[in-house]
Amino acid sequence: MLSTILIVLLILLLIGALPTWPYSASWGYGPGGLLGTVLVVVLILALLGRV
Repeated sequence: MLSTILIVLLILLLIGALPTWPYSASWGYGPGGLLGTVLVVVLILALLGRV
């Protein structure tokens, strides 16, 4: 249950950090890349049953 909520929250943060909106155009791909990496790690841990 907790891992599902965490994954959904990370996906929403990843969508919000993408540089497609005017307020985040100067950020580059750093925040999206960082959140994407965290999402992949959490997904792997969830699939292994560690989260």
